[in-house]
Amino acid sequence: MDYRIVLIESEEGFSVSCPALKGCHSQGKTKAEALENIRDAIRQWLAAEKGEKAIFTVTEEEVTV
Repeated sequence: MDYRIVLIESEEGFSVSCPALKGCHSQGKTKAEALENIRDAIRQWLAAEKGEKAIFTVTEEEVTV
């Protein structure tokens, strides 16, 4: 399954999140490391969801600031 991610580069490396999965974030010193870490985080998030009795409902919206 494909998920959209957001990468933010700083002097310290990369932070990465998956907006469709609330609270699913990771980081890495390099872009490649951050991408691998978010893949692991997504897998773990989905595994945790399977273990929950309640099903998560996730929606994505846009806001104007």
